Amino acid sequence: MDNFEVREIKHDENEIKNVQDFLFDQIKKAYDIGPMPKFHYDILDLADYYILPSKNSLFLALDGDKIVATVAVRGYDKDYEFFKGIYTKEKTASIWRLMVDENYRRRGLARRLVTMAEHFARSAGYEEIYLNTHRYLDSALPFWDSLGYEITLEEDDYDETNHMIKNLSDL
Repeated sequence: MDNFEVREIKHDENEIKNVQDFLFDQIKKAYDIGPMPKFHYDILDLADYYILPSKNSLFLALDGDKIVATVAVRGYDKDYEFFKGIYTKEKTASIWRLMVDENYRRRGLARRLVTMAEHFARSAGYEEIYLNTHRYLDSALPFWDSLGYEITLEEDDYDETNHMIKNLSDL
């Protein structure tokens, strides 16, 4: 078994910069795009989204000093019309920025990180946890299904978006 350190991000400028660099590198590899404020505002302002709010956090996995995986959790803040009045910032957490370096996949890091995020969300007072993923990501749906997430809506949009939810009382 690999001996990775898995923990919450620290409020340290160097660590924040390293996490930003890791996330933008992963986004470049996965989607072939650079930083875009419209989509990556949370990465550009990591402290305000994941470190300073007490009900939000970002977890990382390290191999020595190298960041090899991340996951973030924050209060639900999307404005999807079809979830209006169903999910709220007070009771619903959201999973964000689950990224695992391709050289570190299939080692259980994503599962460990998501489990930490779920336990954090439950202890922060959230009742459920939401995420969206995309059908074109081959392993995404089987992974989330294996963790007990259920599809609530499949969109036929250009991103092939699936919306998923898990009740945190099941932990």
